[in-house]
Amino acid sequence: MYVYQSQVANKSTKHKTCSNRAQTPPSMADQDCKLHIVMFPWLAFGHMIPFLELTKLIAQKGHKVSFVSSPRNIDRLPKLPPALSSLINFVKLPLPPIPNLPENAEATIDLPYDDVKYLKKAHDGLREAMAKFFQEYRPDWVLFDFDAYWVPEVASEFGVSTAFFSICIAAFLGFLGPGPSDVKYEKRTAPEEFTVLPEWVKFTSPVTFRLHEILRIFSDGVAGDEDNVSDLFRLLSSAENCDVLAVRSCSEFEPEWLNVLEEIHRKRVFPVGQLPTTGYDGGDDVTHESWSEWLDSQASGSVVYVAFGSEAKPSQLELTELALGLELSGLPFFWVLRTKRGETDSDSVELPEGFEERTRNRGVVCTSWAPQLRILSHDSVGGFLTHSGWTSVVEAIQFEKPLILLTFLSDQGINSRVIEEKKMGYPIPRDPRDGSFTRDSVADSVRLVVAEEGGRIYRDKIKEMKGLFCDKDRQDAYVERFLCHLQTHRNPKNSSISS
Repeated sequence: MYVYQSQVANKSTKHKTCSNRAQTPPSMADQDCKLHIVMFPWLAFGHMIPFLELTKLIAQKGHKVSFVSSPRNIDRLPKLPPALSSLINFVKLPLPPIPNLPENAEATIDLPYDDVKYLKKAHDGLREAMAKFFQEYRPDWVLFDFDAYWVPEVASEFGVSTAFFSICIAAFLGFLGPGPSDVKYEKRTAPEEFTVLPEWVKFTSPVTFRLHEILRIFSDGVAGDEDNVSDLFRLLSSAENCDVLAVRSCSEFEPEWLNVLEEIHRKRVFPVGQLPTTGYDGGDDVTHESWSEWLDSQASGSVVYVAFGSEAKPSQLELTELALGLELSGLPFFWVLRTKRGETDSDSVELPEGFEERTRNRGVVCTSWAPQLRILSHDSVGGFLTHSGWTSVVEAIQFEKPLILLTFLSDQGINSRVIEEKKMGYPIPRDPRDGSFTRDSVADSVRLVVAEEGGRIYRDKIKEMKGLFCDKDRQDAYVERFLCHLQTHRNPKNSSISS
């Protein structure tokens, strides 16, 4: 059963296909060309927020959007601008009960990392509910995330066109390669094969996984198990079976990787811009006064902001070296630290004994939610020690904060190589096999990027990138071009069906 926040598109409205197919996109003001688009993100806030940003940009063009997620996740999303509330409909689909999945666990932030597989199984359980939604409302398009590899099959039954919207950059998708049914290229099976460029990449690039990164991915279930489908199969099947690929990227940033995607998947690939986060970033900001006053008391550009997103959690050994490295650096720091993931996480981590007392006058450790956008916007912040999640990268560029990189999961290794290659950030040196690092390497890295002359290249480069990542006109043009394609290539079976 679905629960609606507001009324979905008026069913009496007939579709008309835009006739303007010239290179210049047609005007979005033509009411007869308006679309009904469904957004179906994965249950992680690093995915839901970019989906929501694209939703807002689509609605600004006058199209109706149904944003589908679980009830608790929708309630936790940032509030919409009032002007868009009539065009964006939040559709609450309760997750089915799954063994080993706690009742209130509806996002990756609510679970230990090893239990996220149960959340994927619950999300797969929405297949029937999504089919009923498509049948009743006949939207024009559905933009779905990597995990929902089954959406193209379901959508095709009701004449709904599909776009796989990747919140990961083109380099990550291109490096992973073609779909599961492709027989042109030999399949990679050993971790070491992912530490070199694949055969379908015809240019020289340092963008590969480090061995410790791909070993972690393999240990997380590249082959899947009897209870779940692997992430790699989900992602590559989504790219293979969709009608069109939409990628959180821009052609000026990674043109060669966008070309790789078109070649290996043999379909149109649309960069939709970097989707910088807009507006207030949610949460209960009860601690604003205390942290704001502390940041106000620090010198401009001196503070290291440390945060690793909603999914990554350092091991106890990694946490100890991080803490002692920050202490050793001598720089002030603001650390958003997740000691556990969800109520069922029994593997909590702790700061070294005496650390908080020794750093009390120059460091803040926040173990609850913190407003990342507001912190990054503060003049005292001079660098961002990050996991290389792309939403965090884009937010750092919004506020011109150079990056210190420490990867943990999934696409973060590829993101880090791209950032390194373009001199936007500096990776903390690690053992290539096991990924270990030392307090000295942490201290040296943050001092380099934030305070030393040798790190000026990273501080300057991040400022250069702001125009590319955050220019509103450029972002608008990417969305306009994408929507033009959706308008002129909607499924003809749906062209006369009401939405």
